[in-house]
Amino acid sequence: MKNVGIAFTFPEDGVVPPGYKLIPCHMVFDVKTDLSRKARLVAGDHKTDPPKESTYSSVVSHDSVRIAFLIAALNGLEVLMGDVQNAYLNAPTKEKTYTIAGLEFGANKVGLPALITRALYGLKSSAARWHDHILATIRDMGFRSCLADPDVWMRANTKPDGFQYYEYVLVYIDDILVISHDPHKVMDALKKQYTIKPDSIKPPDVYLGAEI
Repeated sequence: MKNVGIAFTFPEDGVVPPGYKLIPCHMVFDVKTDLSRKARLVAGDHKTDPPKESTYSSVVSHDSVRIAFLIAALNGLEVLMGDVQNAYLNAPTKEKTYTIAGLEFGANKVGLPALITRALYGLKSSAARWHDHILATIRDMGFRSCLADPDVWMRANTKPDGFQYYEYVLVYIDDILVISHDPHKVMDALKKQYTIKPDSIKPPDVYLGAEI
């Protein structure tokens, strides 16, 4: 709850604004492939109405990832990956929903209405809102989207020896892949906007389930 708390706002007067719908939230527990455990509070989207805006969210294709590794090898570029922590919660949500706080919010909050103001996991539009958010950030960094794959972003750069090339940022939900002669510089720029798990920032040995 320490990380997910930013997704909720408690009205000062305890009154829910008009147009908001009550939905349940519940905890999901999981064991990851590396045997680490995680718990996440998610929204019950089965109780929400279909959003008026698009909920589609694309991801970089596996073919694009393979081509990117090939480009890195051919041009002597470095590859760096990173995992954005609680990625969805960086983006605001347009869905008007609220829940009633339980003990997980703290004893002093039990029974109070909590407005869901961020793209909480489980809401129908959360993936799309995060996707819009991260792409806007990358665009502001001077990258432009590839016509063949909108989740491959490229920016002209030059090595210290004068060699001109394109550096790339690939996005698969919250997994970021940077290909550049100085990928840490790009990753540092992303870290100014998002919390990237420190132990995830490294050259990839496994990416999207495949050994590199």
